[in-house]
Parts: sequence; C-alpha cells; structure tokens
Amino acid sequence: MTTRVILVRHGQSTYNKQRRIQGRLDESVITDVGRVTAKQVAATLSGIRLDAIYCSPLKRANETAEVIWSALPEDARPAAVQPTDRLMEIDLPLWAGKRRDDVREKFPEDYRCWHERPHEFRMMLQGESGAIEHFPVLAEHEQARQFWDELLSRHPDGTVLVVAHNGINRCLLSTALGISPAYYHSIQQSNCAISVLNFSTPKPPKGKVPVQLESMNVTSHVGEVLPTRRPEHRGPRLILVRHGETEWNRQQRFQGQIDVPLNENGKAQSAKAAEYLKDVQIDFAVSSSMLRPKETGEIILQHHPHVELKLHDGLREISHGLWEGKFESDIEREFPGMLKEWKEAPETVQMPEGENLQQVWDRCIAAWREIVASAPGGSTGMVVGHDAINKAILCHLFGLGPAYFWCFKQGNGAITTIDYPNGPDGPPVLSASNITTHFGSVLDTTAAGAL
Repeated sequence: MTTRVILVRHGQSTYNKQRRIQGRLDESVITDVGRVTAKQVAATLSGIRLDAIYCSPLKRANETAEVIWSALPEDARPAAVQPTDRLMEIDLPLWAGKRRDDVREKFPEDYRCWHERPHEFRMMLQGESGAIEHFPVLAEHEQARQFWDELLSRHPDGTVLVVAHNGINRCLLSTALGISPAYYHSIQQSNCAISVLNFSTPKPPKGKVPVQLESMNVTSHVGEVLPTRRPEHRGPRLILVRHGETEWNRQQRFQGQIDVPLNENGKAQSAKAAEYLKDVQIDFAVSSSMLRPKETGEIILQHHPHVELKLHDGLREISHGLWEGKFESDIEREFPGMLKEWKEAPETVQMPEGENLQQVWDRCIAAWREIVASAPGGSTGMVVGHDAINKAILCHLFGLGPAYFWCFKQGNGAITTIDYPNGPDGPPVLSASNITTHFGSVLDTTAAGAL
C-alpha cells in the first residue's frame, strides 16, 4: 500500500509581503495574491481525489486550506479541513513580527548561526523556573516526526493534502527522507508550491527507506516556471534534467551504459522540456556523453542557440554490467535474489561485471563539483544526466549516501533546480525537484522501472 502526501505551503501572507518573520505569531493573513494562488493549487489538484486535508491552525495556513477545499470538486474532497497543532510553524518567539533585515542587524551572531548552523541555533527564553534553552529547528524536527507517525497510522493508504508553513514543511520533508537538521536551509518552500511524497505502508524494516520524494516545490501552476531566486543570490543555478524516454525505458529493460537513443516519445518529452525552459536564461550546458542525454540537451538548446553543449564522461549512467539489455524476469532467473537486494538495499549491490553505487557516487559527484566550481557567479547552467546520476547528485546535496538512492524520483524529461546562493563553496539549496508539469500533470506519469 502507498500513502501519497501532497504538501503545500500557505499562500502569500501580509507578513511575507512585508518581509517580516512570522513563526507562531498569528497576526498575519493571506493576501489577495495568496487567495488567487490557493485557487490555482485547487485547480491543479482538481483531478485528484483527496481522502483528507490537514492544516496548521495558524490563520495564514488555515485560510489557504479552506480556499483550496472550497474550490475543489465536491466529489474529490473530504468533508472538512482538519487543523492540527502538529503543523504549527517553527517557533521563533524572540524574532516573530520583526522585519528580517532588522533581525539581521540587531542579532548578527545569532542570525549567522541560524543560517550557517541551524541545528545549533538556540534562543534563551524565560520560564517560571528561569532561563530555558530553545532549539527551534530541533524542536520542529521532532514535531514533524510526531505528525508523520500520526498521519501514517491514520492513513495507511490513499492521498492526503497537507497545508502548512515554510519551516514545518522543510522539517516534514527532512524527517521523511532522513535529512539532517543541519540542512534546514537547503530546502526551498515557496508560497503555494506543491511537493509530493509517496510512503510505503506499512513501514519497511528498520534501516530501509520508506519514502520517495516524487516532486518538490513545483511552482508552475502559480506562474513561476522555476522558483524565484532571492535578489541577494550571488552564486550559480544549475538546472538538472533527466534525458527523455527511450524504448528500453518504456519496456522496463535495463540499459545502463548501452547507448540507447531517445524514442519518439522521448523526443516529444525533450521538446516539451525545451518549450518549458525557452524563456529561462541558460548560460552554459553540460551533458553525459551518452546519446540519450545528448539528444535531450540538443533539443532543449534549440531555444538557446548561443549555448554550446559540452560532454562529460563522469555523468554517464551506472554500468549494470551483465544486467544490461535484460528484463527483471531475466535478471531474477540468472541472478536469483539480487534484484530484490537492489530494490531494498542498493548500497550493497555490486553489479556483475559492472559498477556499485559508491563507484557511481565517486565519479559523478567529482564531475558535479567540477561543473559547479567553474560556473560564473549569478549564471544559470543546464546539466543533462540519467536516473542514477541525478539521484546520486540529489543525495549528495544533503550528505546522503547510496542507501538513500531510491528516495528521489527522476522522471524522463524531468527538471530539477539547484542553487548555490553563496557561491560554489557555499551550501546548495534544492529549489525544485522533478518538475514534470510540462507533460500535463503535477504528478509524475513518466515511464517507471529499469534504469
């Protein structure tokens, strides 16, 4: 069974507009823009039947949830929205209500710790028995864990909408995927953006990853092709694309380093990705040296004729060795039990006469670092890779190893954006993941199966 969770941040609020820190202060309400974008969320989700809607009780999230609920078809929505304190925003009592720039100026050391070491950031609060240490990010992570425990016990199957806030959404994503609180600022959540998580239920054995991030921070339905970068963003943006479909993708046949070209659907997917990105600035482009990503990159760059597509062998797909060209049934017959191990514990598998995931990590992360380091400040580059390569890069952003390989979905022709706001040496930010709305749905409907 699978529980799908659609995660939405509230619409623009009065405090968002004023660039004030909100936390749990409940004085802010959604603006007219916030109401419009909440209705756009409802229109985007109108073809999906929701079994439940949960929201934060704070006005800006509750209002957003109610606008979405009222705009959904009656036969596709639950009876009512359910507020829960488990979705309350991160608690920043000493800063709530203050303008962000004023906090930065008045509390420079604390603000630096908040951004550079969020898991260590603390506020000293006065309680009845004296000073109390409050660690906002750690507390919010624990709250997120408790929410997941409750939600998944109530909904072992079906689709649930969750409408909450920037901070708690980051913590919900992190705790689901096993990401450390240290990466709190490495996840972007835009107003009324949509993220989708798929949970395997009941939970698998301890140590096995129970969730897949299908997509994150999708903003196309509110008029943003890619999430907006803040004005102070100094570093590069990388647009990570997976190649379009091949005939072997469609057949669910393992291709690995066999140079299978795009099929007609893959070419059409690449053309749709090209149309989606045609007005996005692209300053440079790098592709795996294999045919299918190269073809994908060339189709996208037809709208950017000034950009040369460079090829990098470090981005080549995982070598499946003796599995290449085979279907799952062939592999199970010739290598009994190994396919199950690949699906459940991929970090332990050495492909016969091929690679293991650590070898893939080593070469593709070295290539990624090289690309990021050479990117001019403020530039936007496109990198076209493969399923395994892109998943490795996404894991790398959060310090996750090969055991987390299956956590991130990468559909054929999907678009992911990764920002380096403080330059190539600074921490990355995953600003959007696995955008496939250019194929007609907020849900990823691309081919599933073999790599």
